Amino acid sequence: MKPLAGLRVIEGSAFVAVPFAGMTLAEMGADVIRFDRIQGGLDARRWPVTASGESLFWAGLNKGKRSVAVDLSRPEGREIVTALITAPGPDAGLFLTNLRVRGWMDYPALVTQRPDLIMVSLTGTRRGEPAVDYTVNPGIGFPMATGSPGSAPVAHVLPAFDCIAGQMLVGTLLAAERLRLRNGRGQLAELALKDVAAALLGHLGIIGEVAVNGVDRPKVGNALYGAYGQDFLLACGRRVMVVGLTDRQWRELVRVLGMEAPLAELAARLGLDFAREGDRWHGREAITALFAPWFAARRLEDVAPLFDATGLTWSVFRSFAEAVREDPDLSPDNPMFTLLDQPGIGPYPAPGSPVNWGACPRTPPAPAPRLGQHTEAVLADVLGLTTGQIGRLVAAGVVAAV
Repeated sequence: MKPLAGLRVIEGSAFVAVPFAGMTLAEMGADVIRFDRIQGGLDARRWPVTASGESLFWAGLNKGKRSVAVDLSRPEGREIVTALITAPGPDAGLFLTNLRVRGWMDYPALVTQRPDLIMVSLTGTRRGEPAVDYTVNPGIGFPMATGSPGSAPVAHVLPAFDCIAGQMLVGTLLAAERLRLRNGRGQLAELALKDVAAALLGHLGIIGEVAVNGVDRPKVGNALYGAYGQDFLLACGRRVMVVGLTDRQWRELVRVLGMEAPLAELAARLGLDFAREGDRWHGREAITALFAPWFAARRLEDVAPLFDATGLTWSVFRSFAEAVREDPDLSPDNPMFTLLDQPGIGPYPAPGSPVNWGACPRTPPAPAPRLGQHTEAVLADVLGLTTGQIGRLVAAGVVAAV
């Protein structure tokens, strides 16, 4: 049995953070029911898409959920969604959303139908203003510190704060559910995407670096800030990243490259102690100049077995396509991945949960539902509607016909 088996979560969402949270809960065994408009939500056709227009993005973030499609513009449709969110039962009454619907779907309205409702809501900013990862990231400074010195700001292609917020939403919902088990009370818990980013800026010491040290972190390319890590071009044209963050990593890197004596001379000349990671940072340009010819004289097939055999911390730079072709950890060779046959798309490697539960066997990922696939089943088993009642709703266009 999966850890969250029996728990029912209703999800009203779009884009990354909340769908990611819902999928994570589904991976742990929760019955996650996502509701959308009959024509699909805001992310129903988000790129990447297949040649036929099927969204790989939507399929990736909705694996293992059930899908209900409802006409939310009609009172009957809103009543159905309200009933799903507030359905009775000790393992129900859990609502996860980033939809900003005032009135019928806000917490004051819903809690009148179920006083112990738990609603976890993601907003853009703490004031309720719209924001997405691609606007939050530039506003807090990371693009100004990313890239080569003198380059234009580089906004990260990974929606990092969305991904982190998604996992924080999971923890928030489960913590609120635990509290309800102990005191019988529900609550509205709100999280703002920009606050997630701001908190991380503080947790990582960057706000303190500005406030205490007066330092505005500069662009340093691929160098590892405050220690030693650097990319190098090989003779074959491939590029690798090597890291000497810890004492062991640094000692092994120096030993494999055979640079003990030259580095000792360099440290003495610069007045630095390379046993200290801060001094490795200060001497990074001279260290890199010393190391670069070693890499430039070798090909990837020369350095890869050497580095792997000695346990160095390193990686080759790859494009997405190169990573999928070359890295077995992104294939069914990794037990996390399964060749998933996704309806409308076909078979492709898809990940399940990265967690190995000691008491639960690893299960393969379940396909994402087709839009509205489970509408009739959910109306029957959650709301107890009869076949006739469901048929009339379908005929009237209130819910999707499956």
